[in-house]
Amino acid sequence: MSKQYKEQLLHIATIGKTVGIKGDMKFHIKCDFPEQFYAGASFFTNMKKNITLSEVNLDRAMIKIDGVNSIENAKKYTNLKLFTTREETRKNCHLEDDEYFWFDLEDCEVFENGKFLGTVNEVERIAITNYLSIKTDDKLVKSGSAKSFLVPFQEPFRVSVDIDKKVIILDGAMDILEAS
Repeated sequence: MSKQYKEQLLHIATIGKTVGIKGDMKFHIKCDFPEQFYAGASFFTNMKKNITLSEVNLDRAMIKIDGVNSIENAKKYTNLKLFTTREETRKNCHLEDDEYFWFDLEDCEVFENGKFLGTVNEVERIAITNYLSIKTDDKLVKSGSAKSFLVPFQEPFRVSVDIDKKVIILDGAMDILEAS
């Protein structure tokens, strides 16, 4: 798999251990959109082949893979990572107002009161809150600030987001950076 191709894929779930004797497996979702996991959905894997889900039980966090009907066959898929593309995510997932795909927030420049604070490195979920992990601007690091910091991506910190311009305006982020 080429590096460029790999970078376009989004890790959205990991298959866990087997459950029972008929090929059921635990399922760990790594994204905000569980609706993309349904019977018949296909995904790329880190085994360089596609799989199709034959059964999905989101309440119990369990799945079955098409053609896998025994514990022996299912064990081959333990720790398998499932990937999708940004295009598939956009097609299969509906956003409400003021909701954003995490991959759209990454690489956005972060400002507060016109001052450049840094760039969003990634979005992390801790408990039920999403945080922007921000790589601090080099000028601020040279003046003693932390190399990176986390800001809750919610009110009252989030002021505005412009995905097209890749700009996020925050309030209170400088206080968090200074305390980091």
